[in-house]
Amino acid sequence: MISTSSQKRQKSAMDVEYRQRECEPMDSAALREKLKDKKRIVIKVGTSSLTHQETGSTDLITLEKLVRELTDLHNRGKEVILVSSGAIAVGRKTIGMKERPTKLSIKQACASIGQARLMMIYQKLFMEYNQVASQILMTKNTLVNGENRLNARNTFETLLSMGVIPIVNENDTISTYEIQFGDNDTLSAVVAALTQADLLILLSDIDGLFTDDPNKNPDAKFIDYVEHVDHHFEQMGKGSASDVGTGGMSTKLKAAKLATSAGADMVIANGADMGVIHQIVDGEQIGTLFKENRTEDFYLIDYLDEPSV
Repeated sequence: MISTSSQKRQKSAMDVEYRQRECEPMDSAALREKLKDKKRIVIKVGTSSLTHQETGSTDLITLEKLVRELTDLHNRGKEVILVSSGAIAVGRKTIGMKERPTKLSIKQACASIGQARLMMIYQKLFMEYNQVASQILMTKNTLVNGENRLNARNTFETLLSMGVIPIVNENDTISTYEIQFGDNDTLSAVVAALTQADLLILLSDIDGLFTDDPNKNPDAKFIDYVEHVDHHFEQMGKGSASDVGTGGMSTKLKAAKLATSAGADMVIANGADMGVIHQIVDGEQIGTLFKENRTEDFYLIDYLDEPSV
């Protein structure tokens, strides 16, 4: 006898396979090819991609490769925005805390320490390539106010026009909602929508979207292309196994829904090798591609309080 949950999982997988058959391979390849023409690109890097899993220490080689990739994109004429996680992880390592903190005040203290250290590393690395970078601290609450939202957009536009690469972090030292429930997946989608970016790339410890959790189900199938984020895909959202990050697949699907509705294509890929950035932008078959589906009545505020899928 098959359980109800098993039946639902099988039905969801069948729906996904049907949707994959609906999309001709040439359509996916053509959309990948169009990624070469994207001008404004937001790249989000997860904590698990920036730290060594064994020790929790900062992965300096990966950070150096990331900075090189971003600078090279800028040299190719792209406008680049980085949304970087890792402040809490770096802070907790700095003060010798082995376990991820659960108390909000301790998280905020770790973030305060980690943000300063992380930006110091970024600035030093970008200087080696003669690339100017800046820091922007944001919270979702900042964007609720129309005037603040406009000011934030103008700041991004000005920095990009100056050839600067903005590095965006959550203002973890004062925000509560983002730390407790959110993540930089959602923040990166908000930034993509706010700046009217053409492409959002989410780099984490996963290869992309699967029909089920590949860590638990060896029969889970990889999904190369998603034309529209509907409830069938939303049901696939499950948390990642990482101890250092906060966002699982559910937050990435929420980000995909937000970003694509705002008019940006989105790719989820594994950030173990930062070389995937230029591979994605060059149109290679890397990660899961979510096609932009801009809605005429898109309003960013409508998505800020929307619960995770």
